[in-house]
Amino acid sequence: MIKQLQQQVEKELANIQWITEPTGLYSPIDYVLSLGGKRIRPVLTLLACKLFSGNEQPAMPVALAIEVFHNFTLLHDDVMDRADTRRGKPTVHKKWNDNTAILSGDAMLIKAYQFMQQAPADKLPALLDLFSKTAIEVCEGQQYDVDFENDLAVTLPQYIEMIRLKTAVLLAASLKMGALIGGASLQDADALYDYGINLGLAFQLRDDYLDSFGDTAVFGKKIGGDICCNKKTFLMITALQLANEEQRNELMKWMRCNDPACFEDKVAAVLKIYKDLQIDIRCEEAIHNYFEKSVGSLKSIQLSDNDRDILIKFANDLMGRNR
Repeated sequence: MIKQLQQQVEKELANIQWITEPTGLYSPIDYVLSLGGKRIRPVLTLLACKLFSGNEQPAMPVALAIEVFHNFTLLHDDVMDRADTRRGKPTVHKKWNDNTAILSGDAMLIKAYQFMQQAPADKLPALLDLFSKTAIEVCEGQQYDVDFENDLAVTLPQYIEMIRLKTAVLLAASLKMGALIGGASLQDADALYDYGINLGLAFQLRDDYLDSFGDTAVFGKKIGGDICCNKKTFLMITALQLANEEQRNELMKWMRCNDPACFEDKVAAVLKIYKDLQIDIRCEEAIHNYFEKSVGSLKSIQLSDNDRDILIKFANDLMGRNR
């Protein structure tokens, strides 16, 4: 079912006639949406609607709104991060320029709201409220992420709140909006939202873990990128909290080293401290706990066992689990 929904989203996105005048505004939108991706968020919207109503089509405009909004955030994130590539292709600000990326991103946000307006009229007020709430939360999460770059006193609860806002809320809102369109009760829609929040947290922590302890061939990018960039991830924050004086001084020394020539030594030294402090084990435990909270939220939802299993399988697949 998931693959079928992905194909439907791709087809709908491909049918949108983005390129119009001025082409300098719209060509980058067409470009970034053509880069592909798993389309996780719109698929979840369609899936939730289908599970509660048997028909995913009423949720398609909202699914498209969510995907366009998500890609808008990526355009602006890439400018802020000075990222050169996105999904193996040049980012919009590299292929065009910063001004184009900002303006085309702004247009995508507006287009996302235009898609939202095509949602079922009786559900539209609630959907718009949730969409707007989620949109501002994503911005708040991004600001926290920026603030944390130069803050050595970031706590674990602060970090979890940042990734909840930056990553998890859009996943959760995608599910809740689809459920509401499908006629789910508010109680069931809220439970599905909780499933999405905890799954989003588990997913981001898994990304943190894989950046340091993953297999490059499987992970798809070089190990240690977060360490090189001094990112305040679950691993670094926990290490700073648990380190003795010698280990903390060592971590601080490497965080002050921003010369690319030292990155290989930097990653090796920090990973050794992580291992000595069993940070990898602590991160895996946190991932497991959030994952279990996620699937636990499904127990109270009024769905058949088969439908509930679809959501559990989705969670397992997203997390790279085999069960």
